[in-house]
Amino acid sequence: MQLYFQQVFPGITDTLENGATTARSIAESWDNQWVELLQNNTSNNLYGAITNLGVFFAVGTLLFFMVQWLKDVIYSEYSRPISGLIWPFVVVVLLSNPGNGSVLSNLTLGVRNFINTVNQQVVATADAEQTYQQAINMSVAEEVAGSLLRPCQALTGDQQTQCLNKASDQIDDLWQEYRNLYGNRTWIDRLENQVNQIKFGTGIANGIVTDTAFNALLGNTGQTTIKNFLISLQYAFQNLLEATMLLIAALGPIAVGASLLPVAGKPIFAWITGFLAAGIAKISFNIVAALTAAVIVNGPGQDINVSPDLMWFIIFLGVLAPLLSLLLAAAGGFAVFSAISNTETLVRNRI
Repeated sequence: MQLYFQQVFPGITDTLENGATTARSIAESWDNQWVELLQNNTSNNLYGAITNLGVFFAVGTLLFFMVQWLKDVIYSEYSRPISGLIWPFVVVVLLSNPGNGSVLSNLTLGVRNFINTVNQQVVATADAEQTYQQAINMSVAEEVAGSLLRPCQALTGDQQTQCLNKASDQIDDLWQEYRNLYGNRTWIDRLENQVNQIKFGTGIANGIVTDTAFNALLGNTGQTTIKNFLISLQYAFQNLLEATMLLIAALGPIAVGASLLPVAGKPIFAWITGFLAAGIAKISFNIVAALTAAVIVNGPGQDINVSPDLMWFIIFLGVLAPLLSLLLAAAGGFAVFSAISNTETLVRNRI
């Protein structure tokens, strides 16, 4: 059936498969890259080279740190110099490599795994994973059925009847696949009724299947390409978040090595903030996607008399939800940075 889909409407199979892709499968596909970068033979791979660069930064900035430290010794009452000695120890510990990866790489991988655990709990809540997949398939099923039926539109008489019968047989397989996945759903019955109206000419003047009839029952096929693009866009956004988190993780040693600079805003704070902000964006996107999918499935999906235009849902997933999650990540990142900076200042004043 998938081959038939590809022949009738290129990209249909990709739309269905990519639309069913969830946060869980995306994260799992990146797992090997994380382990390969942060743990496997970190002395010789890319992360090892970046760690060496971080050590170089640490040694270079140590001179500036010592100048500031001696200045504090001369002009202060030893409270600031003593507290300032914490940073060299922090840098040495984080960049040390006991043989199975640096302390920093293990901590980074641990934080990433924690973020993924929280994200998977969000996806698993109230069967959100299946709800999300169902909402995607519900949004594109109409266009899939239309792409199979429309070649029959140019035919007449017995040829059109045979074409419609053959196409409806293919569509029946699609409905059966959906019922196997989601059970007996109202939205599947509604779409099946719409296809039967075209197949048997019910409600169609003179039994002729016109453009208006097709568009009224199964929508415009031009929407399929747009939906395919938007679904791919949200799929690309989720992979971009994974790539961003991996890139930030790889730059960790440089941020740690540069943290000996005698400045108020330590680079390590900015690095931690960026990593957590990417995690917030990832979790926020999946929360928004799960909630919106639940609205689709439990709302118009339950009304057999309503044939909603769900293009807004695909636009929301492909464009608006990523923007919203990035805004939330920016706000959350700013809050995290402020909290870390204030905590560091408080601890430094207490020591």
